Amino acid sequence: MPRIAPRIAGDEALDEAFAILRDGGLVAVPTETVYGLASRADSDEAVAAIYRAKGRPLFNPLIVHVANFAAAQRLAETDERAEALAAKLWPGPLTMVLPLRAGASIVPAVTAGLATVALRCPAHPLMRALLECCPFPLAAPSANRSGAISPTEPAHVAASLGSTVPLILDGGACATGLESTIVALRGECQWQILRPGPIERERIVAILGAGNEILEPASAIEAPGQLTSHYAPAKPLRLDAEEAAPDEFLIGFGAIGGQVTLSAAGDVGEAASRLYRCLHEADASPLARIAVAPVPEGGIGAAINDRLRRAAA
Repeated sequence: MPRIAPRIAGDEALDEAFAILRDGGLVAVPTETVYGLASRADSDEAVAAIYRAKGRPLFNPLIVHVANFAAAQRLAETDERAEALAAKLWPGPLTMVLPLRAGASIVPAVTAGLATVALRCPAHPLMRALLECCPFPLAAPSANRSGAISPTEPAHVAASLGSTVPLILDGGACATGLESTIVALRGECQWQILRPGPIERERIVAILGAGNEILEPASAIEAPGQLTSHYAPAKPLRLDAEEAAPDEFLIGFGAIGGQVTLSAAGDVGEAASRLYRCLHEADASPLARIAVAPVPEGGIGAAINDRLRRAAA
């Protein structure tokens, strides 16, 4: 039996998207980072559908998307640190891991049974319009099979999930193209970056201060993006390549050219926005392996290299 292709539509499909979500279904939605696979976070059946569609392990929590800080306060215990981060960085590509509020309308599968919840207020206008429509919170991990290359265009979602998602809201290519920075707020004053992302550490330090930062890696999975192998193409991936072997598709950067480039100008911001698009193109090529040129660690380069190391693991 042939697979039924998902419907791809723009903002005229918002009412249809709301109806699907209200009834417990799945919708792929654009954010400024990557496309997300959304369901209502207050329904066991709806959240289970996310895990089935993605083939996602049940111990890996989901991010809940909210329209504003007031909505976050209904789901989590917040403090002055959370309020300061939200005031400066929301809407935007920052996720906060906070203590789950007692009685919050979040089913246990969203948090993988943990006492914390990961919350983000996205900036993409289409996702924000959808959140304003919904009187329920939305869980939305990346809209792809678990562990595979993240989707930054509607076609990536359709190729990865196919008929498991009936509707893809088309918001064009994702502007940032890299998953959110995740920060856990610990105790009364400590904080820890669980996943680097578009919000650089220096911006968080400017708000929270460096003295209370926990620098050691997290000892347990509390949020997405902490698995050793993640964001991976189907082919072997080699990093820090100065040139390609005959059977390799080279993704260039700066002075190192290739079949495609993350940024010919050596701009790490452009490289972040193009990373997954280039990996998708390399994965679809007839060449057996993929090589990626070195990308500097500074700024968002730390997040790019985090994704590449996990993709190559």
